[in-house]
Amino acid sequence: MMARFSNPLKFGDDIWDPSHRFETSWILTPWVLFACRAAISLYAFTVVFFIIGWEAGNHDELSIHDVQKSFSFFTVLCYWGIAFYFLIASIHTFSYALNGGSPLLNKFPRPLQALHYLFWASITTYPFLVTIVYWGVLYDPDSPFDNKFQLWSNISQHGLNSAFALFEIVFTRINPAPWIHLLFLVVILACYCGLAYVTYATKGYYVYNFLDPRPRIEVDGVNIGGVGKSLVVAYVFGIALAIIVIFSLSKGFSTLRKWVTEKKMGREGVFYKGRRMGQGEVELETVRMWEK
Repeated sequence: MMARFSNPLKFGDDIWDPSHRFETSWILTPWVLFACRAAISLYAFTVVFFIIGWEAGNHDELSIHDVQKSFSFFTVLCYWGIAFYFLIASIHTFSYALNGGSPLLNKFPRPLQALHYLFWASITTYPFLVTIVYWGVLYDPDSPFDNKFQLWSNISQHGLNSAFALFEIVFTRINPAPWIHLLFLVVILACYCGLAYVTYATKGYYVYNFLDPRPRIEVDGVNIGGVGKSLVVAYVFGIALAIIVIFSLSKGFSTLRKWVTEKKMGREGVFYKGRRMGQGEVELETVRMWEK
């Protein structure tokens, strides 16, 4: 009985990703998938470093202090995650596209392989949460963007982020994330909530106004206080519920993609030099049992 409950938390001892799902696509060749992932990573890093340079250069009444503050924002942390995920994923895809043998990820210790899978689950879930919260809660349509930089940076961080996540769901062959990942994603969100209040305790400001438990105080029609304790609780539970719904939709869409492409369309995947699943030299394929 104890073993049954401990199984979801085990890393597993079977062969990891025998058909190279993390490095291949059902429609794109390995080299094209590598190029797409590398391009997304390059763009994401360009965004974060350009924003840092813009703020540090004292543009738009911003300063180096705004750069320091940015690392407390979930949006910024999530975008760094996107940049690093696509960099790492592109390296793994490159290692497979280069010779078709055992890719770099398959040589990692099982805990790192499991963490990479969780990393994938996070970047196919959190970006949608960021987009929904920003445009649904934080964005004020009565105060449009002042310049092209604000327009570009916000679209990149609160719009294209979800497009990048959708790319990984639609064009890869990665299996739907297991339900245990949802627990870890909720725990990570809870840890971020703690970080937000640590930021207030050490820096004296709330990262997001909806986390401010002080009562609402209006001066000339502008709230200079918080949202109240009850609304803070409502927002926290609302975001927790949202991540559950988003994860379920992401998992469902991944399941649908796998069923449509593999069962209905018969596309097992695009492998090294046009191989089919299970073909190739024994030395390159490392004598693996292919997925059913």
